[in-house]
Amino acid sequence: MKELIGKYILGDTTIFYVLELGTQTAGIIMLPNVLTDKFTLTGMWQVDSLVQIKAIGDNNPIGFSHGHSMRNSGTTQALKYQQQKVEKEEERTKIITVLASDKLEAVHTLEYKRGTEYFKILTEIRNISKKELTIEMLSSYSVCGFSPIEEAERMEDFNLYRLQSKWSAEGRLQKQNFTELQLEPSWQKYGVQSVRFGQVGSMPVRRYFPWIGIEDKKYGYFLGAQLYYAGSWQMELYTKDDRAAMSGGLADREFGHWMKILKPGEELKAPKAVLASCTGNVDDLAYRLTRAQQEGLDDLPESEKDLPVLFNEFCTTWGNPTKDNLLKIVEAVKGKGFRYCVIDAGWYSIGADDWNGDMGDWKINQDRFPGGFTETVEAIKRAGMIPGLWFEMECVGCNTQGFHKEEWQLKRDGFIIQTGMRRFWDMRNPQVIEFLAEKVIGILKQYHFGYLKVDYNDNIGIGCDGAESMGEGLRQYVEGSQIFFQKIREELPDIVIENCSSGGHRLEPSMMALSQMASFSDAHECISIPIIAANVQRAILPRQSQIWAVLRATDSDKRLFYSMISTLLGRMCLSGDIYDLNKEQWKIVEDGIDIYEKSKDIIREGISYRFGDDVGNYNRPKGWQAVMRHKIASQDDEKEGRILVIIHNFMGEKKQSEPCKVDFENRLSEAARKITMKIPKGSWKVENCYARKTIDISIEGERLILEGFEDFEAAAVLLTME
Repeated sequence: MKELIGKYILGDTTIFYVLELGTQTAGIIMLPNVLTDKFTLTGMWQVDSLVQIKAIGDNNPIGFSHGHSMRNSGTTQALKYQQQKVEKEEERTKIITVLASDKLEAVHTLEYKRGTEYFKILTEIRNISKKELTIEMLSSYSVCGFSPIEEAERMEDFNLYRLQSKWSAEGRLQKQNFTELQLEPSWQKYGVQSVRFGQVGSMPVRRYFPWIGIEDKKYGYFLGAQLYYAGSWQMELYTKDDRAAMSGGLADREFGHWMKILKPGEELKAPKAVLASCTGNVDDLAYRLTRAQQEGLDDLPESEKDLPVLFNEFCTTWGNPTKDNLLKIVEAVKGKGFRYCVIDAGWYSIGADDWNGDMGDWKINQDRFPGGFTETVEAIKRAGMIPGLWFEMECVGCNTQGFHKEEWQLKRDGFIIQTGMRRFWDMRNPQVIEFLAEKVIGILKQYHFGYLKVDYNDNIGIGCDGAESMGEGLRQYVEGSQIFFQKIREELPDIVIENCSSGGHRLEPSMMALSQMASFSDAHECISIPIIAANVQRAILPRQSQIWAVLRATDSDKRLFYSMISTLLGRMCLSGDIYDLNKEQWKIVEDGIDIYEKSKDIIREGISYRFGDDVGNYNRPKGWQAVMRHKIASQDDEKEGRILVIIHNFMGEKKQSEPCKVDFENRLSEAARKITMKIPKGSWKVENCYARKTIDISIEGERLILEGFEDFEAAAVLLTME
């Protein structure tokens, strides 16, 4: 038997807290308000706890799940509902639910801010016994009862969405039906079905983003979550009866080698999670989840408030920056609309031109920059730009003195952790922090740099020595790194920090909250750039996603447009043969910067819908894609209702694409030359069109028509209300 503990309407979502009367297990369910008239507690299913936890020594879970799931262990089953209270202050509502056993107290807090479309979940546990407890699994969130509509099992109606990721191919959307994953219950409702996924190590966006969405396609609604954690994490879909549960948090002992000892009275907080529920499609869900990341941008440096354009010299010098080539770059780009000019890797190289192996001592190479950075920095500032500098501060290369300082480095099983030519500083060690403060913060202060690019190009794996488990060592290491990021901002409050980890390996919300921008990928010159850039919009805010256009003097006009238009999917960053471009090429670049400047409000505030073909091989993409980013009109905004449409045609022919299910439909002609899109109702005009003259763009009623595409052709159209 089940009953409601509480029902709360928060924005356009209703939160149901439910109780299993026999076991006193408390769970949580989310449903869009437009569907709450269909909500039911009836059916063959049991409430699944809103906190999932496992302590060593307690019974393991049943249903053949031991080894592939630690959910619903004896520890979890012992948690009984105690109380629930609601706290309201100004615009925020907190619903606090307390569970307890004879060993543990669990406090689950759901927080909602009026006017938003997402919910923060915070889970904290406390050892209330008189003995030490070793915890080997703890969830950040756990939602049950999906889908709470209709009594009978209908797993064929449900889909799982994940964002896959690998180096230079981040954010590919994967969609799988629950039955494809064998998540339908067994005939006796006994055996457990589970899909547990995540990543292990210090690169949180590797294999998957810490992001999940599930869909009830019959009723057209989504439930999703995003974790705020930069270490080993996991998410899990779980069924044993006619409803599904979804949870996520720290990677557990089985998945991530994690255990944590809690002394009597000691507390542990799980990483924060953000959840959302909505009708629509997967892009509507992604919009809600990423909007929560706006809260980390409340205290932006002044230079970041208008989303300026960057120049980074890495794809110009390829790890060989010098005073002379930087001065040449500055002369070429001054007055062109750039705000930041970033000196990338290699400024410290010992002499072997090995920017990987030489990092760690952080001594300026005097042959490259005689007398230090003073002359270069002054030239950048005279040109009206803010100077930036690259560090990979958490690692040390094999050619340095620091490489032999083993007492400062991470170890596993007593041995130094080394990957290739890198070792890793122990960010828990106060001596390491003192050294990095002197070198990193010291150099930034000495030469008045206003921009810091932080790279991180390998992974420590399952964890390190120095704690009760490898996974806990990793958690403490990640915490130490993030504390150092905070220290940088405290000592340099106006610094702009770029979060880079081989491009996109750290594109998760807790790292994005510590930085103002992120490298979207390392796919610097790849034709897949617009595909990846569109993918990444589902995980981080476009206003923080730095998209590169690497410009070559040998580029055709078509290629220059293709590259420049890609940057409109986020923050524009240029690199390449900037001082070898001719007058006509510069005109294309300057026009691209112009449409970026005119589109900043849409990049900052809009909602994106990606449509077109599902791209298979990113190295040889076929078909086409478009991203329509729509800034919805508001009473307080002078620029009411604006749309930026970014179209990339790839290669090959396709007769017709399936219609997009939200807001507009699209078709591509057989010869891949004409795209017709239905735009939102209204009287629209073309404010700006950025494409080759061979592309014809027009509006007929509620349709935007683009004709004349060739393979690897792009166009950008800015629409405003008449």
